Amino acid sequence: MTTFHSTRSTTDSLTSKQAIRKGIADDGGLFVTDSLGETHVDIASLAGKSYQQIAFDVLSVLLPDYTEAELKECIDEAYGPQWSDEKITPVKPLGDDYVMELFNGPTSAFKDVALQILPRFMARTTPADGDADEKIMIVTATSGDTGKAALAGFADAAGTGITVFYPEGKVSQVQELQMTTQSGSNVNVCAVKGNFDDAQSAVKRIFGDKELAGRLADDSHVVLSSANSINVGRLVPQVVYYFSAYAQLLERQVINVGDEVEFVVPTGNFGDILAGYYAKLLGLPVKHLVVASDKNNVLFDFLTSGTYNRQRPFFQTISPSMDILISSNLERMLYYMSDKDTRLISMLMNDLSQWGAYEVPEPMMKKIRSIFGTGWADENQVREMIADCWNKNHYVIDPHTACGYYVMQQMPRDPLTPRVLLSTASPYKFPRVVNESLGLDASGTDFECMDVLAKATGTTAPAALRGLETANVRFDNVVEIDGMEGFVEQAAKAL
Repeated sequence: MTTFHSTRSTTDSLTSKQAIRKGIADDGGLFVTDSLGETHVDIASLAGKSYQQIAFDVLSVLLPDYTEAELKECIDEAYGPQWSDEKITPVKPLGDDYVMELFNGPTSAFKDVALQILPRFMARTTPADGDADEKIMIVTATSGDTGKAALAGFADAAGTGITVFYPEGKVSQVQELQMTTQSGSNVNVCAVKGNFDDAQSAVKRIFGDKELAGRLADDSHVVLSSANSINVGRLVPQVVYYFSAYAQLLERQVINVGDEVEFVVPTGNFGDILAGYYAKLLGLPVKHLVVASDKNNVLFDFLTSGTYNRQRPFFQTISPSMDILISSNLERMLYYMSDKDTRLISMLMNDLSQWGAYEVPEPMMKKIRSIFGTGWADENQVREMIADCWNKNHYVIDPHTACGYYVMQQMPRDPLTPRVLLSTASPYKFPRVVNESLGLDASGTDFECMDVLAKATGTTAPAALRGLETANVRFDNVVEIDGMEGFVEQAAKAL
């Protein structure tokens, strides 16, 4: 039986359904399972399978207490006509390399892959104490993309509400409008005075607040859960697209079964790349996973020095979804790399919260570096790469993908190992920066910028993004960090 417990202790023993409903462990740790890697996915059978079939193969291994029927229902509902490409995450040639588009979902960002299915997973869980009236309030902090993808996934989902916090003035105009215009009777959106890390840390405190939990349960029959990648139900669907990429390379006869592939992943919170590590543990022949950071290069410094230090300047960049200094999902990777040493993880996380830094033992870092490579791009390099990618390949990338593209150009090429760059968002979410980088007119509104970009490149803005110009703004709330808990409580009362 696969059971889940915290990265910081082994006291819990939850099923995957219970772990998904709960979101985060009581001790602040993230849910992991010790059976990860015991069962492999059959890679020889991947070629020719649809995304939905691959998702079933992978999720059956990772979430074994969902029945075959439940998983198939979840997959069918999540990966249907709301995607603009039937391959869901298509792999396309990019010069001598490949790019996997993760942005063909309803909100034009990679988060859709997980957040279209998470509400379906949640709907098939049951209250821990048998309270038939119990409702779930999803509370999430976003650095830009998670918020809208979560709102779109949970809007009007039965038995749930959702509250999203984003850092005021630190997301793009399009990202902000995507959230503030969200329809749905169970959704709440609020800007926060501070950066993403401030908001994320406050959300974790809210989850750990026993008194608040008691009040919510008594007054409103509400329990809190998360749609951030701290929730294991957010993480595991992302494992699927690594297998899908491999299947597509097999179909193109770029590789044979068993050949290794490298993945370059723009990431701030480490969830997107951790999914690749999970895929490797499930038997996917992953040679390296390369972390691409922006100027907030805390992961680069960690992977090169062995010291994780969040006591550093925070930069607001043109790749806002990666402007993160506390990388939550790193904790799960450290758990597996430390041979499942909960005491060590607990100690490291305690150091991070008390001193703002921790140091990982060198033998463990050696193991980590054998799988994870790293690099980062500054603002000028990001702009140069958007232009370079267009000039060389006639392919438009967004600023986050450009971080990965830059790092990929810096890496030594092994002609026998294909490289896949994960493209995390549509360039139309950041039309101003993209236009500036391509030497196009960027003087108008974001929507005028979209039209200029479409005309110059022969591409089309996703209708949902272009339509934001005339969408009705529903939410204009702003709170201080210490006002977030009160906001959640009000939202719960209205559920």
